[in-house]
Amino acid sequence: MKRILLTCAGLLALAGSIGAAQAADLSRPPPPAAAPYYSPSYNWTGFYAGLNGGGAFGDSTWSAIATTYNVSGGMIGGQLGYNWQMGQFVWGLEGDADWASLSGNTTSPACFPAIAPCFTKSDFLATFRGRLGVAFDRFMPYATGGLAIGNIRTSTTTIPGVDITNAGWTVGAGLEFAIAGPWTAKVEYLFVDLGNVGCGFACGFAGPGNTVSLTENVIRAGINYRF
Repeated sequence: MKRILLTCAGLLALAGSIGAAQAADLSRPPPPAAAPYYSPSYNWTGFYAGLNGGGAFGDSTWSAIATTYNVSGGMIGGQLGYNWQMGQFVWGLEGDADWASLSGNTTSPACFPAIAPCFTKSDFLATFRGRLGVAFDRFMPYATGGLAIGNIRTSTTTIPGVDITNAGWTVGAGLEFAIAGPWTAKVEYLFVDLGNVGCGFACGFAGPGNTVSLTENVIRAGINYRF
């Protein structure tokens, strides 16, 4: 009888210890879940350099013959810049220089000699612009504007005309996006107004009053390496 009582007491003690352990496990808070991993947002701050290429089309006006005609051609060059990112906004400065082959002509009877073409050409374009972008991680649309410098070259069939470098202005917009590692690519549009140059006697007109103006619509793509 004693053996039976001792056995029952042992079983009750074992059951009590198991119950207490289970109760302790239930009262213990579960371990915290692992924090989810988020890849860091792309940071646009820093220097960059790259190449660009594209084309342009626009208008040239000779005031003495009251004629406006189209100019067009290709361009290729390079750029340097720096970005500062503050929150989602990206401020930047960019300078570029492109070789260009813009040209156009008109066969107005007022050209010298009569019925011979009057030509407008441009061989280069450089800009120094501010940029303001809004970063969506690896994509950044931006607006841009600033100084434009380029040459306006005029001539007729028999008269050399002038070749003058003029300062004007430019404004536009674009989209830049990260490709891989330090590389980014961009597409952009710029409207460029190079003003006008005087071309009176040098273009075969009797007085100095003739001016030749040039505007350009630049569409180009580029690739940048960020340092």
